[in-house]
Amino acid sequence: MLWEGGDTEMDMVLNEIEARVLGCLIEKEMTTPEYYPLSLNALVNACNQKSNRNPVLSLDEATVLKGLEGLRHKGLARESRAPGDRVSKYYQDLFSRFDLSKQETAVITELMLRGPQTAGELRLNAGRMAPLESLAETEETLRALMEHDPPLVIKLAREAGRKESRYMHLLSGEISPEGGPSIQEGQFPPDRVAARPEATLEEIAMLKEEVTRLRTELEELRREFDKFKSQF
Repeated sequence: MLWEGGDTEMDMVLNEIEARVLGCLIEKEMTTPEYYPLSLNALVNACNQKSNRNPVLSLDEATVLKGLEGLRHKGLARESRAPGDRVSKYYQDLFSRFDLSKQETAVITELMLRGPQTAGELRLNAGRMAPLESLAETEETLRALMEHDPPLVIKLAREAGRKESRYMHLLSGEISPEGGPSIQEGQFPPDRVAARPEATLEEIAMLKEEVTRLRTELEELRREFDKFKSQF
């Protein structure tokens, strides 16, 4: 992806570390604004968080700083130190590059933090950052991201055995025939990234779908129980 700015074009393709760092900055700004902007230590902890992350990574400060450097070069993050601050703080600048609603920002952030997801999964997972009242609203948000210039999200071909198609963000480049980003050799620092969990991404995705289904059934049972109680 290229961002046109002035007389030059800037490469906007993010590697895995940059996407994780940017996603964490946006997430924390939206969910815990009282602790934003983030210190380097807080950002490292956010990147290595075990909840709301797929895959779970183990990054050190040097790797996160390298990710921040790449984001600053792309105009997507900046560093600041206010008078009296002992450490630098880091901001995200996605909003200055793309005019996105809160819902659109939440969805693309969730895709950066958890990878490809169905519309139903995104409604649940991104809803913690911005309200998505219905599946229809989530799908409309995804449509807006797909029709953005340039497109920021793509709908993947439905996989065998799946009822729904998944969506993924395009901030990490073009899509390979297998439905994943086209990764260049040496793009990620493998010595700084923890090994993937033993479960495959496919197994994890299937478990997420099952959790989503069970949550839906639980909500239906709660509604039926409330109706039953109201009769007495």
